[in-house]
Amino acid sequence: MDPNFVQGLHNLLAQSTSNDTVQLKAATAQLNREYYKNPLCIPALTSIIASSPDQAIRQLAAVELRKRISVGSGELWIVISPDQRQEIRSKLPELVLNDPSNLVRHSTARVIAAIASIEIPLNQWPELLPFLLQTCQSPNAAHREVGVYILYTVLENIVEGFENHLQEFFRLFEALLNDPESAEVRITTVRALGVIAQYIDTDDKQDIKSFQQLLPAMINVIGQSVEAGNETGARQLFDVLETLLILEIPLLGQHVPQLVSFLLQCGANRQYDNDLRILALNALNWTVQYKKQRIMSHGLAPAILQGLMPIATEEEPEDVDDDAPSRSALRIIDCLATSLPPTQVFPPLRELIQQYFSSPDAANRRAAMLALGVSVEGCSEFMTPLMPHVWPVIEAGLRDPDATVRKASCVAVSCLCEWLEDQCVSRHAVLVPTIMQLIEDPVAQRAACTALDGLLEILQDEIHQYLHLIMERLSGLLETAPIPVKSVIIGAIGSAAHASRDHFLPYFQPTMDRFKHFLVLTGEGEEQELRGITMDAVGTFAEAVGKDVFRPYFADMMKQAFDGIQVGSARLRECSFLFFGVMARVFEDEFAPYLPSVVPALIASCEQPEHGEEAFTISNAEIAASFATGTSPANAITVTDDMNGNAEIDIEDIDVDKMLDVNSTICIEKEIAADTVGTLFAATRSHFLPYVEQCTIKLVGLLPHYYDGIRKSAIDSLLEIINTFYELSNPQEWKAGLPPQVPVDQQVKELINHVVAPLLEMYESEDNKKVVASMCVGLAETIQKVGPVFLEGRFDMIGNIALQILGQKSICQQDPDQDESEEAPEDQAEYDSMLISAAGDLVTALANVLGPSFDGAFRMFFPLISKYYKSNRSLSDRSSAIGCLSEVIGGMKSAITPFTEPLLQLFYSALSDDEPEVQCNAAFASGLLVEHSEVDLSSQYLNLLASFRPLFVVADDAPQAKFNARDNAVGAVARMILKNTAAVPLDQVLPVFMGALPLKHDFQENVPVFRAIFHLFRTNTAVLGPYMEKLLQVFAFVLDPSAPDMLTDEIRAELISLIGLLNRENPGMVQAAGLAPFVPGS
Repeated sequence: MDPNFVQGLHNLLAQSTSNDTVQLKAATAQLNREYYKNPLCIPALTSIIASSPDQAIRQLAAVELRKRISVGSGELWIVISPDQRQEIRSKLPELVLNDPSNLVRHSTARVIAAIASIEIPLNQWPELLPFLLQTCQSPNAAHREVGVYILYTVLENIVEGFENHLQEFFRLFEALLNDPESAEVRITTVRALGVIAQYIDTDDKQDIKSFQQLLPAMINVIGQSVEAGNETGARQLFDVLETLLILEIPLLGQHVPQLVSFLLQCGANRQYDNDLRILALNALNWTVQYKKQRIMSHGLAPAILQGLMPIATEEEPEDVDDDAPSRSALRIIDCLATSLPPTQVFPPLRELIQQYFSSPDAANRRAAMLALGVSVEGCSEFMTPLMPHVWPVIEAGLRDPDATVRKASCVAVSCLCEWLEDQCVSRHAVLVPTIMQLIEDPVAQRAACTALDGLLEILQDEIHQYLHLIMERLSGLLETAPIPVKSVIIGAIGSAAHASRDHFLPYFQPTMDRFKHFLVLTGEGEEQELRGITMDAVGTFAEAVGKDVFRPYFADMMKQAFDGIQVGSARLRECSFLFFGVMARVFEDEFAPYLPSVVPALIASCEQPEHGEEAFTISNAEIAASFATGTSPANAITVTDDMNGNAEIDIEDIDVDKMLDVNSTICIEKEIAADTVGTLFAATRSHFLPYVEQCTIKLVGLLPHYYDGIRKSAIDSLLEIINTFYELSNPQEWKAGLPPQVPVDQQVKELINHVVAPLLEMYESEDNKKVVASMCVGLAETIQKVGPVFLEGRFDMIGNIALQILGQKSICQQDPDQDESEEAPEDQAEYDSMLISAAGDLVTALANVLGPSFDGAFRMFFPLISKYYKSNRSLSDRSSAIGCLSEVIGGMKSAITPFTEPLLQLFYSALSDDEPEVQCNAAFASGLLVEHSEVDLSSQYLNLLASFRPLFVVADDAPQAKFNARDNAVGAVARMILKNTAAVPLDQVLPVFMGALPLKHDFQENVPVFRAIFHLFRTNTAVLGPYMEKLLQVFAFVLDPSAPDMLTDEIRAELISLIGLLNRENPGMVQAAGLAPFVPGS
């Protein structure tokens, strides 16, 4: 080894530790140019680690040595002679044990790991493992720390050479987890086990068992770190825990109750630092999310809720972005509600809410209201029948003497408005006035405005009585409120416009004048948020007042939206894209001139990285200082060339989350951009054709994106592109059955081929239920529109998606703790029911498009669908199962015949269901079965009529579902009359049948109803004699030109023809009913 080479390298490393940026840059350039491409730098750096008296230089030498060994998959290391490699391998273990600096020892340990990752796969360096095992058992604690750290770093780099030694490691780690002297040994051992866990296979039963035996000791080590206030160690250990939770191998097994108890204790202990408590609570959130099967089977939800409620009573920070234990606790309650069956969550939570809300302590009452609010998303269906008991609590909370409780109650109302619209609208007379008072309350003001926003958005016609008061009050507040509250007020005004539609016209121009100066704000943070929300509200105004009224503002508002894109804010770009979508929907063809400017902006958004403008920028002062001095190997970043002159970026042990913090606002912006593409094509039609290919390619590229919102938007837009492209091809109406009988444009086929293959491939690994549900609904709509050509060559693949979901076997439904042979539990989260319903939509589409030839597939689907109609299933499951079967019958028509008996028995059960929504679907399904089955069901008519009879009795204040059920029962009776009039006791049936007319809710059932009436007029006019006056009133009702369209063109034509006949027989009666204008030739 040339001593001058070593000395020159040493001097440059010394220069690299200087605080002088000029010297640092010069040294770095010279090192890269003259030393780091030369293989001799490896023994030279080893020599410097061994001999330099300066700790900073030894450390930097170790950092650089690891990089030189690793560069280009070890190309420099392999070039040096075998003797030199052997000498370095022999020297490094000695150096790592003897260096007095912990930082140098750690950096040198990583050098050993880098060499091991090259040598072990080649069966070299047999001395390494014995050295590590011996060092880990050294009587010297510092040696044990080094030994286990090297073992950890080696395992991080390469496990493949050590699979046969796992049992040996488990025995070693059992001792190290209980190291009597060194917390560092214990912590590093847990980290090493976290690495090993990732390589254990499901079939390695012995390894799984050995690992599980160590879990109690691992949990103890985490507890010791939290107890000692060791935040760095605790973060590393909670990272390991999160790794164990997300692995597909059920390593945590029966230890989940112990883990949950431990995490709750940590999270609840107010003696611990808040950051450590939040770490524990976040880990509990992951446990609920990824181990829900264990949480359910052990019945842990009540105990978790019991432990979380006291934490939820703690103070919340003012800043909405700051985390706190109370916020973490509420997140877990939310996670429990959305992940577990509501039967396991809401009953115990309801008891706790009642207990806490009756407390004299305002903090307890506030926690009760917030817990109620966060639980609504996952328990909305379950809560619906309980709402009469919930409303008094909410209303008391809104009037509570403590302002923080009133504020929390407003938050709860916001949640209710999102998930229980009908319930909230029914309480408008109490909610609107109460919340209007609270918007003057300084503490609750912002939350009250948010609640008002949510309420106004759903009020529909009920808003008219409040509109003037609301606009007067909100407009006044807009002048005085602070900026964050202004943003919420503007959102509420937008919602008022959305609900009131053309009733908003008197307020439109004054409001636009008031909003103008918000649209040109350029400040960051709150000002940008205010500008963005104002842009959203203006878009809502355009939809409310229509394009003719909005047109004078159109060009100027588009300019403001383009200006927003230029500001450099992801939030403003997102708002501009949403605005473009709204303007395209409102102005349609008139939007086309903007496409050449809008589409490139959307494409650019979809292409941008989420990590900021450049992949590596040093913005953090602390990291920049470490980089400049080179004294912290944990933060050293070097850009070097490999042997071939290619630039390589090396990150040595930096905090990757800090340096490459994924910008979630950019992800949301890309989600909106991707979604807007489909909206623009649907709105601007043929004007968008020049952009279809480019946009399709970009959207397909987003399908594998890690952010679920982007994947969902890409799916939605791609399917929208297919739908619109198909519509523009002037297609003939498709005919049911495969192969397709009606030709389809070749370009449409090519587009389908280009999109559907990656879509189906994506499904195979998609683990997000919302994304899969959205895909199913989107596929169903596209299949219904495009017809058999969409299924050609891929029916089995698409059908398999529905089969897997209904069988609860899709990737997104898997729980690693559930045995493959084990049946999924029948009691499931409401989000799971949403997914099942979406799969039902897909089955319906397949049945409609295949028609009678769906019979073979239906043999597989029928048992899977029917299992969702059981008394212990949720309302959503029961309703969607019967609804799906009814649609399938409508698609298959007479091919349903072989399934008549089991379907009829199922429908009888459903007709006696407690829920009108299920009865409604059952009545519809029964009628369709009678209509289409070739089995003579006359013998069942009396039983069916008896089952329908209760559905005809509906109180005036009954819920909507009861009225729908009555309309469907009327339709079913009509189908029975059409199929076999003689089997219907008309003398008993017609009084009830006529009494339910006219239909006022489900106008689709007017088709069978009027066909039955026409049939009776043709075949048995006398039987209708007593009802003639009633029928003429019904005819006048359905033909009323000021009312919504209630009839198909075919039924309308036949009805008008019938009126002509009746007019010839009795013109006075027809005139009296107001039907003279409809008499043909009048």
